[in-house]
Amino acid sequence: MRAKEEAERLDMNENGDPSIQAVIFDMDGVLIDSEPIYFEIERSSFDHFGAAVTQEEHHSFVGVTLESMWKQVIDKYQVKVPLEEILAYHQHNVMEKMFTHPELTAMPGVERWIKWLHEQRIPIAVASSSPRALIDLIMEKTGLGLYFEVRMTGEEVEHGKPAPDIFLVTAERIGISPAQCLVIEDSRNGVQAAKSAGMRCIGYHNPGSGDQNLSKADVQISSYDELWAMKDSLSFKSSTPDLSLTI
Repeated sequence: MRAKEEAERLDMNENGDPSIQAVIFDMDGVLIDSEPIYFEIERSSFDHFGAAVTQEEHHSFVGVTLESMWKQVIDKYQVKVPLEEILAYHQHNVMEKMFTHPELTAMPGVERWIKWLHEQRIPIAVASSSPRALIDLIMEKTGLGLYFEVRMTGEEVEHGKPAPDIFLVTAERIGISPAQCLVIEDSRNGVQAAKSAGMRCIGYHNPGSGDQNLSKADVQISSYDELWAMKDSLSFKSSTPDLSLTI
């Protein structure tokens, strides 16, 4: 009964059309439990550049681009090192850590969900604030790259999350109206971006993403098993985009 009630909350967009024709995934904390790794690297970078960022403040950066995060840190803590130098240092550490990390695996249950969406001919995309090189690396290491032809990064839009830009451009690339898109996000910034884009949103509670306020999401879940239980109650409608894959 709970699954049906949750599904009903996603069953109608602002235009009165219940159909969901595309699903857009955030990457970190949604497709892969990578946020704890980032937190560790970021804490090290904050210390390296002398920025005493609190844990609460650190959690507030989840979902934003590295450039946006470091601009805020530089301004607040009067870091004297140029932004470009900080970004180069930080991104090198992230790529090195991710490339050598032995346990980069997809979130439990997510691949079953993604395969089911392909069987229903529902296009999917990833829309992440992470840099393009990191998205491609994680897609390759987790094996999820097979499913995602459309990959959007915060580097490709003028305003990162919580602005809606990345989701609006993703919808355009898929060829589906924003009102027919469902977003899965694990951060307050990501949920805000999805709702500002006029999309329905599932808030994924991932403990590794910190204490995120997902109250603006239409539905909140803690596992893909919960989402799987409500799938047959959701109003998915197949479209025929050129990018669909046969799995």
